[in-house]
Amino acid sequence: NIAIIGGGVSGLSIGWQALKMGCSVTLYDKGTVCGEATNAAAGMLATGVETEPGEENLLSLNLYAQTLWNDFKKQLEMDSGHIIHYKDEGTIVAAINGDDLRQVKHSYDFQKSLGVDLQWLSAQDLKHKEPYLRNTCTGGYFSPKDHQVDNIDVGNALIKAFQKRGGVIHENTTIDDILIQGNTAKGIVANDEKHFYDKVILCAGAWSGSFDLPLPIPVRPVKGQMISLQMDSKNPIVTHVLWAPKIYLVPRNDGRLIIGATVEEQGFNTNLTAGGIYALLESAWRAVPAIEELPFLNAWVGFRPGCRDDAPIMGGCSIDNLIVATGHHRNGILQAPVTCFAMAQFIANETLPNAVQPFTIDRFQ
Repeated sequence: NIAIIGGGVSGLSIGWQALKMGCSVTLYDKGTVCGEATNAAAGMLATGVETEPGEENLLSLNLYAQTLWNDFKKQLEMDSGHIIHYKDEGTIVAAINGDDLRQVKHSYDFQKSLGVDLQWLSAQDLKHKEPYLRNTCTGGYFSPKDHQVDNIDVGNALIKAFQKRGGVIHENTTIDDILIQGNTAKGIVANDEKHFYDKVILCAGAWSGSFDLPLPIPVRPVKGQMISLQMDSKNPIVTHVLWAPKIYLVPRNDGRLIIGATVEEQGFNTNLTAGGIYALLESAWRAVPAIEELPFLNAWVGFRPGCRDDAPIMGGCSIDNLIVATGHHRNGILQAPVTCFAMAQFIANETLPNAVQPFTIDRFQ
């Protein structure tokens, strides 16, 4: 009998797997399920091009997650009856001028040294793959295994699969506290009422650190502003996930172009700002000038759940029967398969796959 706090991709996917194992699962969300980081995401499965120095362990986890994605997608579509749009054209990193090229080449050399499958592209190669790139482009590289998925599809499919398996969802429900007796989690306090469970799973994303626990959860909100424009779906001006200085552009099948994202230490400030939107549009225009002709669709704010090392926290902790799955930062959609399968394994026998073991909360103690 399990309570899950948080109705994003992590909470829903773990609950879905737990239900398949025969558990009884009740999920609580302070708002609407998938209403925060899951819906705000761009859906990039960017294992390779996002890897930065110091993230070698995180790369191993992300590569493991990538190997699980096809099976995760098939299972989820089968259980939900909902199609998930997945695009596998690959990802391009482009240098817009000579100064950019040095940084792009440095990232290429570093990622290549870790075994990431990358192909260097000349300026001519870049323009062949993305003809609308600015003419000053000097080079870049292509990552064929860095794909994208429609995150809204994933969220909707998880909701359907979770409910079809008998999961119970309580939306707009304030979780006041996690019940701790001795050193054991016994349940939750929701809307001032106590509810008892065998296990409690904390998946509250950027809000995971807000509970008064004997063990602090070191997760903070990292604000991101994003926008979307409308391309002609039959003649899109961007066809790959495209990274350029200070920007990424993600084309959808329906012609939407997702542009993101700012990185701001602003707590839970939900304001869209003139500076944030201007920075996104200017950086996107410097890469692809033709965006200036596209209709503006909308803009939004999301909160990445960030830890000090930008890596997730998964597994048990010093409080018995409390399981943590949070802190996925920019990789929540990518890591969804490894999160749900690893947590299902932990629920069953309190062990974790080797790739997940470096990411328990113990590393912060």
